[in-house]
Amino acid sequence: MLSVKELISRADEITVQEIIGNQTIKILNLMNNGNSYTSKLKKIILDLHSEEKLLTDKKFRDILIDLMRPEEIKTVARILGIYSPRDEIYAVYERVKNLNFRKNSEHYNLLLSVFDVTQNYVSTEQEKEPIVTEVTGNYQLFEHQRIAAARVMAILNSGHERVLLHMPTGSGKTRTTMNIIADYLRMNEKKIVIWLANTEELCEQAASEFEKAWSFLGNREVSVSRLWGSSEIQLNSLHDGLLVAGLPKLISKYRDRNGRSFVGSLAKKVSLIIFDEAHQSVAPVYNEIVSILLDIGESKKLIGLSATPGRSFEDQEADLKLAHFFHKKKVKLEVAGYDNPVDYLTDAGYLAQVTFKPLIYENEKPLLTEKDKAELKGVLEYPKQILSKLAEDEKRNLLIINEAIRLASNHKRIILFAPSVNCSNIISFILESQGIHSRSLTGETDNQTRKKIIEDFKNEDNYPKVLCNYGVLTTGFDAPRTSAAIIGRPTMSLVLYSQMVGRAIRGVNAGGNEFAEIITVIDQDLPGFRSVAEAFENWEVVWND
Repeated sequence: MLSVKELISRADEITVQEIIGNQTIKILNLMNNGNSYTSKLKKIILDLHSEEKLLTDKKFRDILIDLMRPEEIKTVARILGIYSPRDEIYAVYERVKNLNFRKNSEHYNLLLSVFDVTQNYVSTEQEKEPIVTEVTGNYQLFEHQRIAAARVMAILNSGHERVLLHMPTGSGKTRTTMNIIADYLRMNEKKIVIWLANTEELCEQAASEFEKAWSFLGNREVSVSRLWGSSEIQLNSLHDGLLVAGLPKLISKYRDRNGRSFVGSLAKKVSLIIFDEAHQSVAPVYNEIVSILLDIGESKKLIGLSATPGRSFEDQEADLKLAHFFHKKKVKLEVAGYDNPVDYLTDAGYLAQVTFKPLIYENEKPLLTEKDKAELKGVLEYPKQILSKLAEDEKRNLLIINEAIRLASNHKRIILFAPSVNCSNIISFILESQGIHSRSLTGETDNQTRKKIIEDFKNEDNYPKVLCNYGVLTTGFDAPRTSAAIIGRPTMSLVLYSQMVGRAIRGVNAGGNEFAEIITVIDQDLPGFRSVAEAFENWEVVWND
């Protein structure tokens, strides 16, 4: 029986470098004066990658095959049914490497059996979230939340059909809205409320929170239906309750052959629409779906939710489009005695006392060429090629790594937003090599691993953990113990910046921390933002003129 651990132990320094990548080695050498400690790196490789992952990935698998002794590779070839005594030994190695190890194929399963590795099966029947759950009906609101909810209902009950609820990150938008939905369903039987969100995390958060809210506030049995990911629904099963729908799922169904009919039939079932992260509602592909839901069937109401009721930082025309879509009706969280509700939420302990610190990186040569600068005019976000330049800068990465190490001496949970997938992976590996527990989460992470990493980050372990990520975790991610964030990717979007900051600023009275640190990497020629309070007030002129 072969062992992945045994094969990795045979790897020399060059092979280890091939596994973890040149850039990782370069940064380690910068940190350790040229010493990379091969034996320690081997252990980290095994800690960060499952044996199945090392055998599944062709790059890793080929390296493991090269580490096998001649008699071992012959044995593997015999088990796989491809050995020929006439073959030269080099041909046996190549024959095994060139075999198709498609997941769940016979060759794949035989390879796992050679190494006594158990496949991580994802049971679609056991682990799949139920499409419909039945819930039966104290779910209190703070005074400022009750006032906001009452003002929303007052607008909708006075003849207006649309309103946007503007509450800062951490102030309880979801909880406040669940009270509004519960009030509506209690007063209106046999009605369907649809909750729209663009990520599966936001969808699951909404469905779970409604189940909790209705169990306290409900007056009858209703259904919670799920339409995102692999979940499907039958429209004739929708009679009374909440439907949580992922926008990507709706768009996919809309583009099917009978998509218009499906969305049109759904519109006839719905009487109240909730749009989470409503600054996205005027994006063309989303706006088309929402318009159909609004226009077909009975007259219905639309409530938008957002901590950042604008599409951009400087493009007022785009922001006006959002304001006009909601008929310039916006309920802003207000607290007597405070000019800005963020100050109140901090004083009252619902938000942490945040220290914003810039981490200045001065490039040895200009980051942007004249061509880059010309291309940036008129765009709403930095293109990937700019982010890639930052991600490949080893000294910039080292600056971020050292800051993460510093934060780990004062914080138990730190979230790091990297400028690329590879950068997130590299920084996580380096931190692990320095004795700091770290994992990387990106859009390339499979669902099972993603769930495991998030659960690990959110558990009660009393030692520092750094969660590196790219392109995920800006919304729908709730880890109250997080007390520090490193914004290692630049953004022109005040919306995105606010969402990243919001992952780390929950206060003590909201299950979080008294203090928080937000570190924003500032690159030459690239702008940064200062605070959540600044973001909250940014779009007032657009809605009030």
